[in-house]
Amino acid sequence: MTLMPNETRRGFLGLMGAGAAFAAFPAHALDTVQASSLVQKSLDEVYAVINSGQPPARMYKEFESIFARYADVDIIARSALGPAARQASPAEFSAYRQAFLGYIGRKYGKRFREFIGSKIEVTGARPVKSFFAVSSVAHLRGRSPMEVEWHVSDKSGKSRYFNIIIEGVNMLASERAEVTAMLARRKGDMAGLTSDLQQAG
Repeated sequence: MTLMPNETRRGFLGLMGAGAAFAAFPAHALDTVQASSLVQKSLDEVYAVINSGQPPARMYKEFESIFARYADVDIIARSALGPAARQASPAEFSAYRQAFLGYIGRKYGKRFREFIGSKIEVTGARPVKSFFAVSSVAHLRGRSPMEVEWHVSDKSGKSRYFNIIIEGVNMLASERAEVTAMLARRKGDMAGLTSDLQQAG
């Protein structure tokens, strides 16, 4: 398989990250069939938005909304923030979480149009410790296929995605590197980080 440039992989990672929409199921209902079905359903919703012809700003809001409804935003936001999440006050984390959500929608929404006309098919799922790994293959126009692995869990009481891995690019690790670097530039100031996230993406 021909590896794609890092920025392209990151953009595709963002596409998957912002658009992985999962319906809510009781914790006991999640199995490999349910996990695969949720991923396929999420992809259908993602591509409906991508191919809708909406203006970019509206598209960003659509994907932000999908992310807010179906991703495990708390886990992803806390992972991105790292140790500072334990030190932040509830009010500080709440403001950061909202800014992070908007940042994800804008940052990755800008790359969504690159994937118009592409196709992703779910190829299987398997249990891994406390979650399910759903495998899929992305067929992109004029590019080599890419394997995409989705990590789905119902530990929060609802079926949610909390990580995606594409050709070794780990969503949680990638966002943690970005956000912690931003926080370091602010010398640990949470309010400064939140302000930067509101403008970034």
